[in-house]
Amino acid sequence: MKNILNAGLVGLVLAFLSCKSQNYNAMLENTEPKLISNKFTFTEGPATDKIGNVYFTDQPNDKIYVWDWKTDKVSLFLDKTGRANGTYFDDNDNLITCSDNEGEIWKIGKDKSVEVLSKGFEGKRLNGPNDLWLDGNGGIYFTDPLYKRDYWENFKVEIPEKNLYYRNKDGKISKLETFVQPNGIIGSTKLKKLYVSDIDAGKTYVYDILGEGKLSEKKLFCEMGSDGMTLDKEGNLYLTGDGVTVFNSKGQKVHHIKIPEDWTGNVTFGGENNNILFITASKSVYTLPTKTSGLK
Repeated sequence: MKNILNAGLVGLVLAFLSCKSQNYNAMLENTEPKLISNKFTFTEGPATDKIGNVYFTDQPNDKIYVWDWKTDKVSLFLDKTGRANGTYFDDNDNLITCSDNEGEIWKIGKDKSVEVLSKGFEGKRLNGPNDLWLDGNGGIYFTDPLYKRDYWENFKVEIPEKNLYYRNKDGKISKLETFVQPNGIIGSTKLKKLYVSDIDAGKTYVYDILGEGKLSEKKLFCEMGSDGMTLDKEGNLYLTGDGVTVFNSKGQKVHHIKIPEDWTGNVTFGGENNNILFITASKSVYTLPTKTSGLK
């Protein structure tokens, strides 16, 4: 009897997990990503402002564009961006960006004004900040890998490590962790979690956020690295590379979204109800309506 009960319990658990996966698949069933534009060279860094419009970068061309959810059109927002890579909006709707070309963190206002927030670490030039997330307390977590660019002039490595950093609201930067090649990053003030991808190691890690710039020991979340990432309100994590791969909060793969491009760089939620998946992929950007919404 005990074995029968155990077998029944296992069956119920498996059925529940299967049901959850099927439910997630149904959220996107018979829906193909919609191509919005393919006029770019390499798109990255999507971030959503307070009204649901998504800003993204075309890094090789040193430009930031904006997708207007009302018109479904893309227009140029800013030229000469410091070769912006990852971006994120602060509480005042300023766009905080990773200036890959300058090794800096910038704040760009809606009036297109630029303020340099961070120029380096302990007097040394950063390698090229890649992606960032804001913690709601004025702090910025950001990754600093090393991808040597053809457009860099007179660049010399001053920090051989590839690190995760935290910039507090007063501008002080602390080194938190060293990786093989840190890349995508996202967090949630609601869940008090921070996710960081070590893309060259093929792994994504999760931390508990214990305080401002204070993290628990990292734990392996899944055996997949990622260029960019986002979270939905159910706590599912979306990773990029070969399309978009979705993992539930337990680190189990529950869905894969095929994108007809060589590489998918990043992803976020946008639109009026924050329920449209906005995907940057090589020379193109795509949208995909969902039955969930992004998590802050």
